[in-house]
Amino acid sequence: MKNSTTLTLACCSAFLAQVGISSYLPAVPAIAHALPGAEDHVALALAIYLVGMALPMLLWGSLGERFGRKPVLLAALAVYASASAAIPSAFNVEAFLSLRLIQGLGAGGVSVMARVLVRDSFSGALLAKGLSWLGMTFVIALGVGQFVGSLLLVTFGWEAIFYGLAIGAVVLMVVLQRVEFPMRAKVDLSVCAWRTYVLIVRYPPFLHAALAGGLGYGVIIAFNTCAPLILQGRFEWSAAQYGWLGWPISAAYLVGALMVNRFVARTGRLMMMGWGVTLVLAGTTVMLLGSVFASELAVLLWLPYCLAIVGQSMSYPISLSLASDESPVSGSYAMALSGFMHQWMAALIGGVASLLVSQQAWPLSLLCVALAGGAGMCVARCRADQNALRKISSI
Repeated sequence: MKNSTTLTLACCSAFLAQVGISSYLPAVPAIAHALPGAEDHVALALAIYLVGMALPMLLWGSLGERFGRKPVLLAALAVYASASAAIPSAFNVEAFLSLRLIQGLGAGGVSVMARVLVRDSFSGALLAKGLSWLGMTFVIALGVGQFVGSLLLVTFGWEAIFYGLAIGAVVLMVVLQRVEFPMRAKVDLSVCAWRTYVLIVRYPPFLHAALAGGLGYGVIIAFNTCAPLILQGRFEWSAAQYGWLGWPISAAYLVGALMVNRFVARTGRLMMMGWGVTLVLAGTTVMLLGSVFASELAVLLWLPYCLAIVGQSMSYPISLSLASDESPVSGSYAMALSGFMHQWMAALIGGVASLLVSQQAWPLSLLCVALAGGAGMCVARCRADQNALRKISSI
């Protein structure tokens, strides 16, 4: 029962952090029109948010070990709520991007603590299942957030999107005050946190699993960076139409996450992660072919992307669980380091994608294929790592 409560709170926290990515996307043209800045500058808000999430993740993880999960999570939510409430008052694009950076700083702490709470409660295949619930929350946030953001935009204006995020953070803070988190294993606080992180990242089984998840995550970030201007520009979708796209995206991620919940214990984590990355590569390849040979059909952009989403929702929670279980150090360090790596990768990929923003879909599709191919190479390295560990253990 206590583990279920913890998982629910972790999912709510992850939802709030990730909805900051998607909820404003339908409003990108409206924000660009309202602020004295070009659309491509406003498009940087996604990459800036991801940089903010990445910057303090290792610090959040260390603070979580020193002061406990609840105080650190409450502090992160306070930063997130404050920045979200201030964003509507931004008077130019520079102020808007600065506040998005601060919002991301808080979201990074919320995201790390959500994963750490799951790590505290589960291990092995059960950890993969628990993280798959976080994965469902992640893309439901992308899809539902996108849809709700479009409704708020049409009804109240783009400012209401950020006020809604602030209110959500405050509500979660009130709930957390009434909940006791499960006991956790004590760690040696005399050990330097930064040396611990270096030790973990230099361990190949951790590194390859973490990279596989991060590259797949980059496909989602690249699409979210470029798709609003492609679909609302070249294909002349309205903000409401773009918002509706969130539903098939959410359904696709739900399918993949449910497959992990149902089959991961039976098939094994590495095999299921391989299947997931294969689907990501297949979906992005169809995106590329469609953007080259049938560029007038929007369905050949978003429908194969949904297939890639199914694959990513299968591979991502497994990559996190493998990275955590293979870490040479216990505690929140491995989860914080995985999140740090993923957010920096996402920020870099989002920055590259923002340079590719145009009304043509093939640059986005080519980037997605390259990321999926990289993830496939990392999965192959994970298999090699596991075989090497088996040989060592048999000696």
